[in-house]
Amino acid sequence: MNDLLRCKLIGSSGKFRQVCHTIEKFAGVNATTLIIGETGTGKELAARAIHYQSARKNQAFIPVNCGALPEALVESELFGHERGAFTDAKAAAPGLVAEADGGTLFLDEIDALSLKAQAALLRFLQDKTYRRVGSGVERQADVRILAACNANLDELVQARQFRRDLLYRINVLTLRMPALREREGDALELAHCFLQRLSHQYRMPQKTLHPSAQQWIVQYNWPGNIRELENVIHREFLMCDSDVIQFSAAPGFAEEDASEQPLRYPASFKDAKALAIAEFERRFLRQMLQQTQGNLTRAAELSGQERSAFGKLARKHGLHMENFAQRQEIE
Repeated sequence: MNDLLRCKLIGSSGKFRQVCHTIEKFAGVNATTLIIGETGTGKELAARAIHYQSARKNQAFIPVNCGALPEALVESELFGHERGAFTDAKAAAPGLVAEADGGTLFLDEIDALSLKAQAALLRFLQDKTYRRVGSGVERQADVRILAACNANLDELVQARQFRRDLLYRINVLTLRMPALREREGDALELAHCFLQRLSHQYRMPQKTLHPSAQQWIVQYNWPGNIRELENVIHREFLMCDSDVIQFSAAPGFAEEDASEQPLRYPASFKDAKALAIAEFERRFLRQMLQQTQGNLTRAAELSGQERSAFGKLARKHGLHMENFAQRQEIE
């Protein structure tokens, strides 16, 4: 368990202990693994735990955010290129697969790869051979592939947005990371851990949670999972002037404007209904954007709406994507 703790996978619930057991089991074999789960559940941490408990632990762990790779450069980024292979290729580059040789390549948001990039990856997975862009030389790399996504790949296959043969290749082993709401008692344990880490990070005195704050943490649904919890604790730690933290509002609405007041419904049923619907829309939109870190397309997909309609509604309620983006875990 030391390696798990080093990777910051923390919890005592039954579901979490089962995840830890599965991680240890998967670390003992050298098979391609698909890690699934909602945004913020710790999929990359699970991948790191698998790597650092495996026989490859002394070799490189290379994480790749597939959603951030420019479509035109995916093959170059993954497999490298020769000098002059394309306009900006002023020098040869080995590529991420070569960097991960002997170790692990973690493909996060693998569902974001284009069909062309999926085909290129499939060829590598079949026999672990590849060619740099602009080269006719076939190379080989001993790389374990760990992939992750929060989308339903079966549905994407049906929609012809993800290759069925690639799904079969990456889904030899499957690890599902449970949502925080499924891990009874772990939210409070994580919150205490985050407070200790923040105290060390900022060289500030230890802070504790008021009983009311602990109650909020236990009762709240945490749609953004561990990442949302970590951000809430981070914010409250920095903003609280005393050594006992009390939430001024429910954690889920910690980003609400401080000037907002509880709803006061008008006497008219029609007006009251319109006000309640508007409030529901605003909170629902915030929750979706929180869960997807400001990714408008994914938020629309999760809510079952067209992207344009979702965006129009978000603008109506004054919600800006950048306010939800780049929610990073505290190192």
